[in-house]
Amino acid sequence: MPGEGGGTVSEATPFRQAQGPELVEGERFPPKSGSPRHPDSDLLWRAGIGDKNMMNKSPSRIFSAVSSAILAVSLFTFCPNASAEIAVKSGEKIAFLGDSITAAGWGNPAGYVRLVIAGLAANGVNAEPIPAGVSGHKSNQMLERLDRDVLKKKPQWMTLSCGVNDVWHGKKGVPLDDAQASASVFEQEGKEPEKGTYKKNITQIVDKAEAAGVKVMILTATVIREDLTNAENAKLAPYNDFLRELAKEKHLALADLNAAFQERLKAENKPKEKVLTVDGVHMNTAGNEVMATVILKTFGLDESQLKKAKEAWAPLEVKAEEEAAKKAAEAKAKAEAKAKADAEKAKADSAVPPAK
Repeated sequence: MPGEGGGTVSEATPFRQAQGPELVEGERFPPKSGSPRHPDSDLLWRAGIGDKNMMNKSPSRIFSAVSSAILAVSLFTFCPNASAEIAVKSGEKIAFLGDSITAAGWGNPAGYVRLVIAGLAANGVNAEPIPAGVSGHKSNQMLERLDRDVLKKKPQWMTLSCGVNDVWHGKKGVPLDDAQASASVFEQEGKEPEKGTYKKNITQIVDKAEAAGVKVMILTATVIREDLTNAENAKLAPYNDFLRELAKEKHLALADLNAAFQERLKAENKPKEKVLTVDGVHMNTAGNEVMATVILKTFGLDESQLKKAKEAWAPLEVKAEEEAAKKAAEAKAKAEAKAKADAEKAKADSAVPPAK
């Protein structure tokens, strides 16, 4: 079990780079015991052309090999048609397990789930989404429904977005670990399953998914209100530190949404305004874009591929605006009708003479 602390990490750890520990120096071709290492062996290994027989080659052969490697890398780097390999393949299913942020990520035509799927499709990857977001859910509830909502549907991938409600619900939330559980009293909420701890619940979700052959991407929890200095965001920090440590320990893909949100909010410096959310927690258009961008980066999209993805988002965002305007007009009409009916009723009641 990883500790509570976490180091500084980049906002997106591409899946193709998160499969396991990096090769240590010489691991590809360790020299035989007692045999001398060639002075250029580290250079050769890092160039990807190391060979245990290369150590005995002449300097001219070594120079030729190194030159060839550098030329090959240069040609690949500057090839205008070169693009990053995307980890998800067409036909694969991606489950999006989460809370109301994820539920809205699918329910909103321009929610982050739909943007991720559209962004992949724009780059030739037609993935099938499995929406699994339920409003109000915490880690214990996601663990309880994991089989039903995710594993029985046989996805190849699962993104896990969990943590906001575990903290935001206060005494009805989920303690981070055993120490926090013993230090405070946490209340059961309705018929929810046993709370356990956040660390145990998340670890079990990951372990069960991996045992079923599902590749997991961890999403750090975003924010609880956009004032980064508030007590709730301070309490959320160790939950996110744990997610980073778990991803590192288990070599999972990590989409560090919290880091991306903090960076954006600090740059905007508008603590009294809603920059990325509609209410401090649930995403507006910009918030959904940030979430989708970081997730797509973690799936391996490069800048040119992200540009294609974002171009595909425009019609979805137009549709979302149209639906929002329609709902607002309907709500206004309903409120006006109610106000009119109440006024007519009040007028009719006032016209009736009091009973003797």
